[in-house]
Amino acid sequence: ILDGLEIAEAAAERIYWSQGDALAQSISEHMKQHDTIERMEWAGSYRRGRETVGDLDLLIVARDRSAAMDHLEAYPEKSQTIARGDTKISIRVGKAFQVDMRAVEPAEFGAALQYFTGSQDHNVHVRRLAKRKGLRINEYGVFRVDDESRVGGSTEEVVYASIDLPWIPPELREDRGEIEQAASGEIPELIELTSIRGDLHMHTSATDGTATIREMADAAIERGLSYIAITDHSQRVSMAMGLDTERLREQWSMIDEIRPEYDGRLNILKGIECDILEAGGMDLPDDCLAEADWVLASIHYGQKQPRRQITDRILGAIENPHVDCIAHPTGRLLNRRPAYEVDMDAVLRSAKETGTLLELNANPARLDLNEVHLAAAKRMGIPIVINTDAHSPEGMNVMQYGIVQARRGGLTSENVANTLAFPAFLEKLSS
Repeated sequence: ILDGLEIAEAAAERIYWSQGDALAQSISEHMKQHDTIERMEWAGSYRRGRETVGDLDLLIVARDRSAAMDHLEAYPEKSQTIARGDTKISIRVGKAFQVDMRAVEPAEFGAALQYFTGSQDHNVHVRRLAKRKGLRINEYGVFRVDDESRVGGSTEEVVYASIDLPWIPPELREDRGEIEQAASGEIPELIELTSIRGDLHMHTSATDGTATIREMADAAIERGLSYIAITDHSQRVSMAMGLDTERLREQWSMIDEIRPEYDGRLNILKGIECDILEAGGMDLPDDCLAEADWVLASIHYGQKQPRRQITDRILGAIENPHVDCIAHPTGRLLNRRPAYEVDMDAVLRSAKETGTLLELNANPARLDLNEVHLAAAKRMGIPIVINTDAHSPEGMNVMQYGIVQARRGGLTSENVANTLAFPAFLEKLSS
């Protein structure tokens, strides 16, 4: 009983999308080794790219369903089979995480994928539209209500076409206007990882990073980037050995010395992640910030202050002429710390007025801004920068998670400033 309680408690916890992605990729590689599987897709909140996932849903078409289920049970990390039937099996991976696999017919696959991807609100809207057309949509297909004849269901495109809609990207399926967009032909071409050209938030061994400027620069080149900004912490973050003006200017002099080595390969901006002080104002003097190529402003302390105080601090930073971007604007840590109290409407309006950029921090524990705020920024024409906040070369790999979050906010390449070529990015900063 005690073991069961511990498992139940752990199973109630949602894991980061990045963790779910790693598990999904691992299971996919395992299942691909079984030659009876003809088709396989992940569904659920994982496919929609939600920040956290509570379980994983896998759909397959297999010539031998029983053998496919046997193969899933042989997954090395499986700890328990929860249930098994003719078409569905549920296993527990590790201590508590649940993975469900459903076997469906080829003619049903698209309908099942659309149904089990969700969200529930999106599906309710889809089925309401189908009802108006005399159709019924479920996980088995699309059917006419009057005679139960089958319209289709082998692909998601067929399901959406039955209600006169184009295919809708899974990341948008939250019933937040995507169906209306699809009906009017306005579904955006969502941003891809390959569109990113720069990473403008990273730390080195000068503060709490693990690598040198050169090592971070080399890692950026390996990832196909054309520009980066070195943005170590300012002095207020003493536990990270934050930089005072003297040490910061020494680092910038070092960047000046290094730049010729990377000429034609990578542009390195002299930056800083400057703290917004608890009493308001910036952690470093304006004359120092004026020398920077790129200034991020962020809050690390006083996160439990009242809403008005937090908001005023951020607005003050936005209004500072030397601040280019607000980093991780709500300060949340998924599953660990809620966003601080801040009037995001006021922040967005101020950013719009001043031309200040807002960061989407790609760290899977942050993913800050959330998709609702990203969509609002897009509507207001506020450019977003997707940054990794990397503290090591490997830390740059989290950019992909920021892309998933950006897609959930409906962002295209045009909405993200660091998709621009370097000259165009500099021009945007100076405008």
